[in-house]
Amino acid sequence: MKLLSVNIGRPRPNPWKESESTGIDKRPVDGPVAVTAPGPKGTGAVGLAGDRVYDVKHHGGSDQAVYAYAREDLDEWESEFGRSLSNGVFGENLTTLGLDVNGALIGERWRIGPNLVLEVTCPRIPCATFQGWLEREGWIKRFTQAVRPGAYLRVIEPGEIRTDDPVEIVRRPDHDVTVALVFRAMTLEPKLLPRLLVADALPEKDMEMVRRRTNA
Repeated sequence: MKLLSVNIGRPRPNPWKESESTGIDKRPVDGPVAVTAPGPKGTGAVGLAGDRVYDVKHHGGSDQAVYAYAREDLDEWESEFGRSLSNGVFGENLTTLGLDVNGALIGERWRIGPNLVLEVTCPRIPCATFQGWLEREGWIKRFTQAVRPGAYLRVIEPGEIRTDDPVEIVRRPDHDVTVALVFRAMTLEPKLLPRLLVADALPEKDMEMVRRRTNA
């Protein structure tokens, strides 16, 4: 399990949302990148130095500090798209190899390189910017149906990372709530929502929604 690339966003105009710019255009970078906890949502800050988000209401902050997507899933999408998809094209900060990102448990922790420790928090929910960026009509629906959302992570221990760093799973919580399960519960299968209550590493806003909708 390793990083194939570490990807940083380049600001671009965003004609698909109210925010004027987007950081979805992420490209691999050379050399080490510092990763730290960005603090609360609302400032545009994310975990990787040199990156940021512009839709500050829905993205960024400590619970969405880093976004990871598996190269294996990009390869599956390449077959469907009929064209190559470069590392970072889904807006992911980390393109991984050999790691079951969607099967990761909420609260699972990964050590990347010598120092960085990240904790899995929640899946990515597709939006209009994602659809417009890929120029795929109906992409939000198709991405949702595929249940390959990738994972957001929070920073537990800061550190520097670079391409080819090993990824090690150092903690797995004692429940069965995966990234894919949370995504299904929040999109296509709300009957699964009660199962999420044991995943205490979910972002608090998501847990509040689960409690509200399940009367827990």
